[in-house]
Amino acid sequence: MVREQIEARGIRDATTLRILREVPRHLFVDEALSNAAYGDHALPIGFEQTISQPYMVAFMTEQVALGPRERVLEVGTGSGYQTAVLARLARTVFTIERIPALARKTRERLTALGFENVFYRIGDGTLGWPSAAPFDAIVVTAGAPVTPRALASQLAVGGRLLVPVGERSQQVLRVLSRLENGAIEEESSIPCCFVPLIGQEGWGEGQA
Repeated sequence: MVREQIEARGIRDATTLRILREVPRHLFVDEALSNAAYGDHALPIGFEQTISQPYMVAFMTEQVALGPRERVLEVGTGSGYQTAVLARLARTVFTIERIPALARKTRERLTALGFENVFYRIGDGTLGWPSAAPFDAIVVTAGAPVTPRALASQLAVGGRLLVPVGERSQQVLRVLSRLENGAIEEESSIPCCFVPLIGQEGWGEGQA
């Protein structure tokens, strides 16, 4: 997976590549799908959610450029695969999932795998985690119609926010950075396709 899908497509950060080799992706999908876990595609994890394509996990991980002393917020815990990758890089991961049954299942999985630097919340991820802010990085693993203002406001100086923004069926990854003067700098990165980000500053339930 790493050699053929990730290195071959331009991911060069040695730490990112090492962690993707070490985190067992097949443990984050149902056993019936374990043989497909390392394919170049997203997979269903129930609750109308997916585990992201390996390349997209690698790309976002490389882009966010976490250091070992940093605190990161993840919006959309999902299967916990991206959570596990972030937790191997950062000091602390705060992760939010809106679907209670999925959140509980994933927390049990990550706990069983020995991750002790992850804190969990069930709720509206578009509003972030104000009591734990500011964050050195924020990674959003669902597609938003616009960049959630609440998340941008919770970035520390020098912090980075990665969020897919666009239509429900297609987005562009946006990379935001908080500058020393407090201003937010925003750039567009690669096209991507994530499940919708549901919440007060995302898509509403049933919204087209």
